[in-house]
Amino acid sequence: MIKVGIIGGSGLDDPRIIDHPEEINVSTVYGEPSSPLTTGVIGGCKVVLLARHGRRHQFSPTQVNNRANIQALKSQGVTHILATTACGSLKEDIGRGHFVILDQFIDFTRFRANTFFSCFQNGAEHTPMAEPFDPALRKILYDTARDLGVTVHMGGTVVTIEGPRFSTKAESKMFRLWGADVINMSTAPEAMLANEAKIPYAAVAMSTDYDCWKEDEAPVSWEEILQVFNANADRVKQILINAISKIARG
Repeated sequence: MIKVGIIGGSGLDDPRIIDHPEEINVSTVYGEPSSPLTTGVIGGCKVVLLARHGRRHQFSPTQVNNRANIQALKSQGVTHILATTACGSLKEDIGRGHFVILDQFIDFTRFRANTFFSCFQNGAEHTPMAEPFDPALRKILYDTARDLGVTVHMGGTVVTIEGPRFSTKAESKMFRLWGADVINMSTAPEAMLANEAKIPYAAVAMSTDYDCWKEDEAPVSWEEILQVFNANADRVKQILINAISKIARG
């Protein structure tokens, strides 16, 4: 039975997108997830919604318990995970309000618990990570966004930094030289753990700013991110709703 987990970023953990919502509390061996889970139905498909940073956005990127979040979804029988995230653009052609269907990540975090296999007591585990985002889910997200008429980029490398601070100009320019397309503070550890848990995972990223590499613009601010994000939040929700209906149809 298909059941889709939704990990919502800032403003995209709205339980109103779900029919017949029911809140449940789940504990895991890794502690509590970021929020209670909201179960329900979207487009005839069972779903489980989790707020990545908590219902009040009370958890900083470093504080997000990614292991508990992924384990909580797995405990509810989730078969696919769709995630949303805000990101800064590292490329001129990825404008504010554009969407990027991520296909690669560069992990630049430092203090995250990012594996279920920190101990090899039961045998060595080295999870392949060449393609961390599920190709079939990526295609569904891309086609759905195109059908809705939004500007979307198929494929993109996200560099995930520790945060909560933004990058220096030197760092931002370095990430561009590395070939990264966008930057955020959440995706890499989440994608790693979903792959370790053997749950197909894909993420749609919304570009809200140009980080600080673009010399002819002011450096990114949290206020700017929220303004662009809120202006486009309904589009992301519609992408999720329509994509989940397609997943349910197989």
